[in-house]
Amino acid sequence: MNHLTLAEVEAVARAAHEGQTDKAGRPYAEHLAAVAEGVRARGGDPEQIAAAWLHDAVEDDALTREWLAAAALSPRTKAVVDALTKRPGEEPEAYARRILATPGARLVKEADLAHNADPRRLAVLDEPTRRRLTEKYARMRALLGLEV
Repeated sequence: MNHLTLAEVEAVARAAHEGQTDKAGRPYAEHLAAVAEGVRARGGDPEQIAAAWLHDAVEDDALTREWLAAAALSPRTKAVVDALTKRPGEEPEAYARRILATPGARLVKEADLAHNADPRRLAVLDEPTRRRLTEKYARMRALLGLEV
């Protein structure tokens, strides 16, 4: 089976998140691009870069689990996307355990957290939101064994 190229994965992700914005009001695709670049810069491979483009797609209802299951992606890419997809009501500890148990997922989540915690992104948010998110990201880094 031929897998989607990274350019095709990027196009799918950009189309799926079209019109969505992040908490700062920026186009959501900017976050996906930053996470994909963060994975590449951390030595991630093409499967992990593909997962970075798609890491929020199912969670944000931009794409369905059925789409992911049927997509022309490697089993590893699908597993990483699934691992990074939070379940409703899921405890952070359970989420972190699934990421740690999935080969390749931790690096993608590390890049995601790094971009989410970027002071330039957080600076535009109100203080209570900024404090809540900073604590949330630090806690997840700790759960994943990433330097805090």
